[in-house]
Formats: sequence, structure tokens, C-alpha cells
Amino acid sequence: MKISHFLRVIHRDLGFFLVGITLVYAVSGILLNHLSGNDPAFRVESKILQLPANLTDNDLSAIWQDDNGLPPLKRIMRIDESKMRVFLEGGLGEYNVSNGSLSYTFNQKRVLIYWINRLHYNKVKNWSPVADFFAGSLILLAVTGLFIVKGKKGLAGSGKWYLLLGILIPVLFGLLFLR
Repeated sequence: MKISHFLRVIHRDLGFFLVGITLVYAVSGILLNHLSGNDPAFRVESKILQLPANLTDNDLSAIWQDDNGLPPLKRIMRIDESKMRVFLEGGLGEYNVSNGSLSYTFNQKRVLIYWINRLHYNKVKNWSPVADFFAGSLILLAVTGLFIVKGKKGLAGSGKWYLLLGILIPVLFGLLFLR
């Protein structure tokens, strides 16, 4: 078997095998590149409720228990005479005693995005060997890909210019922006 045929077989079969993991890293990478201060794994809702003024901790707790459309209440803590902190499952709020305004922010997990981001960050137990295998496989795919195409479109022809450009882009970014 010729070496070029062997490289094609490795490149093809490993490429098919890695599609699922590649999609996880690619989608997660795109989401993480565009955080804009927000974690894409969570949907954040901010709400303001107008409640009666001068409620006690128990009154506020009772109102919260009656309304099923609100996130689950964990506890209420008085900050001072004019404010109470409302701790929610996945959120936090503040009740203004004098005017009855209660504002809260609630974070709801986006399960699929949360899961792929945890894989991307290597925060899943026993994922490191898979991540290392994937990284090594990408190196193998890159190297075998260099030698698959022959002739004027291969490494000896126009391919060398694409290779040079692909190396030059991260080098230039490093020189220009890593100061």
C-alpha cells in the first residue's frame, strides 16, 4: 500500500469518526466567542413586580408561595429597614419595603448549551482523555491533509501558499494584539 493511500484512509476514517466531537467544540467555541458579558448557557430574565409596601418577611414569603409563575423561593434576608434580599433558585431579588417594588433576576439553564460548554471547558469527569485524543487527532488530520492532494493543487503547488497564509494569520494576530 502506498503511503499516500494510507494517509487518505487515516484522514477519511478519522475525519468521519470525529464529526460529533468536532461539532460540540465548534458550536461551543462560536457561542463562547460571542459572550458579550453573558454566559450563553443561561437565559437571564429580569423582572420588576409591584407588591404592597411594608410587607414583612412572612408576608413576602406567603405572596411568593401563592404565585406559581415565579421562580422557587429559597429564603428572604433583611438587608436593612428599607430592603430585603430575596434568594431564588437560579436568581436573586431585592424588595423595597417603602414602595413595594421587587426586582429580581432569574437565570434559567439552557441544557444543551450548558452541556457542550462543560465539555469544551473540560469540566466533565473523565473527559480529559477524550479531549487529548481529539487534540492529537486534529494534529494528525492536519498533517495527513498536507500530503493527500498531489500536483499543482497540493503542497508543492498552490497548497504551500494556503499553508503559509494559515500559519501567518495567527502569528500576525499574536504579534499585533498580544502585548
